[in-house]
Amino acid sequence: MENLPLFILLALVAEILGTVGGFGSSLFFIPIASYFLDFHSVLGITALFHVSSNLTKIAMFRKGVDKKLIIYIGIPAVLFVIAGAFLSKYINTKILEIALAIFLISISLVLLIFKNIKLKPTLANSIGGGVFSGFIAGLLGTGGAIRGMTLAAYNLKMEVFIATSAIIDLGIDASRSVVYFLNGYVHKDDLYLIPILLLVSIAGTFIGKKILTKISEEQFKSIVLFLVLVTGIISFTKVIWK
Repeated sequence: MENLPLFILLALVAEILGTVGGFGSSLFFIPIASYFLDFHSVLGITALFHVSSNLTKIAMFRKGVDKKLIIYIGIPAVLFVIAGAFLSKYINTKILEIALAIFLISISLVLLIFKNIKLKPTLANSIGGGVFSGFIAGLLGTGGAIRGMTLAAYNLKMEVFIATSAIIDLGIDASRSVVYFLNGYVHKDDLYLIPILLLVSIAGTFIGKKILTKISEEQFKSIVLFLVLVTGIISFTKVIWK
């Protein structure tokens, strides 16, 4: 890969922002990696990257998890991430990239404009959030923002929020990794990136955890959402220009 050091640096930034913002690194990593790899390869690498990333988060934020939410959100998410991952094979990659850019722009604008938006902590919303976040993750590579909104309804402590989200995400990523492999998205030529990204996930999660002790989570979340918006606009422009 050309510009490997730049790729590693941007992946580290994505992991830090994803950890502190609570949305997961894929919101940034997917559009960033698409500058270096084709979109299907990005989906495959991201799923494998996230498996290691979530194991790191679980290890570092293991003080508590909400087992009921893992069931209510996690099971629907895993079922529908498989459906989204299979469907991604049959949709033109340019359409998927445009859909991803529009999703990033839309979700960031909604959360920036309606800062106090909250879902009610109901079983239906939990299942619905799991279904939607899983399907979007399988199809476009990232559904952490939707899962984050769903978990936020329960006012969890920071450690419980991150650990619970990571366990659900681990199930999502392990499931879609299998489907992406069957779809042919995981290429031998890209596998050397996995150990590199494992180290990136450990370093990024560690730095993100340190930042959370120094700055207001809400302040940083606004910064992260603004960056998601900019990333979405740049991604949309890139796809249209290409």
